Amino acid sequence: MSRPLILLTNDDGIDSPGLAALAAALDPIADLLIVAPRVQQSGMGRSMPKENDGRLFQTTVRAGGHAWEGYGAHASPAQAVQHAILELSTERPIDLAISGINYGENVGTGLTISGTVGAALESAALGVPAMAVSLEVDEDLHRSNSDRVDFEVAAHFARVFAERWLAVPRPSDVDVLKIEVPANATPDTPWRITRLETEHYYIPVAPIRTSLEKVGQIGYTKVSEPPANPDTDAGAVVRGFVSVTPLSLDMTSRVDFDDLADLLKDGSQHIGGSARPI
Repeated sequence: MSRPLILLTNDDGIDSPGLAALAAALDPIADLLIVAPRVQQSGMGRSMPKENDGRLFQTTVRAGGHAWEGYGAHASPAQAVQHAILELSTERPIDLAISGINYGENVGTGLTISGTVGAALESAALGVPAMAVSLEVDEDLHRSNSDRVDFEVAAHFARVFAERWLAVPRPSDVDVLKIEVPANATPDTPWRITRLETEHYYIPVAPIRTSLEKVGQIGYTKVSEPPANPDTDAGAVVRGFVSVTPLSLDMTSRVDFDDLADLLKDGSQHIGGSARPI
């Protein structure tokens, strides 16, 4: 079999038009295994809720007059990836996993909240290289699965980077490519390699309620002036560039270990501690 096998998943659910657009874009270059949560799972990160029973329901994903078999999973995004890799692809290894196309950009330090990114990280942890693809849309569309969103350009970039990622030897410390597509992007929009933004982009919003016993979910909103650092994912999107951020499963800080050990030893002297680093 000369065609690669690509796993498609997401956090918006098996019925998401973003997932269907991804299938349509990648069908010409690969065989597809589509496994996604049955229902909306945004904000699940890489969670593994015990209440999910793992049932898989065969369904059909449709786009542009084409159809693909898929599975809706009673699972989080990361759990859907586990079922795909551990149960549904035992006879043929997956060459690449792509999570998306997400309604809304996943930029900055909030990336660990994202179920889109969580699914990609879970794939990488199981030995399958991965991509997470997101499209900038208005906040009121983030959990909507609206058919008013045009995913064509985001799907174009998903295919471009999938083809390139499959064709090259991957660096050892790059487990996931996180791709963010601006709302006004075209197929000719330039792209750049970026780092994660550390300044606020989305911020949590406290609920308004008269009693703590009343329902009060924490919301979020975009800051009034998003950061525009040119070398970050948020800055690239704000400036109208496609952002490509390499992510590593190694979340160890890049601090000098000897300097950190010395700092902690100095601190222990001030508080009377006796613990010594090995």
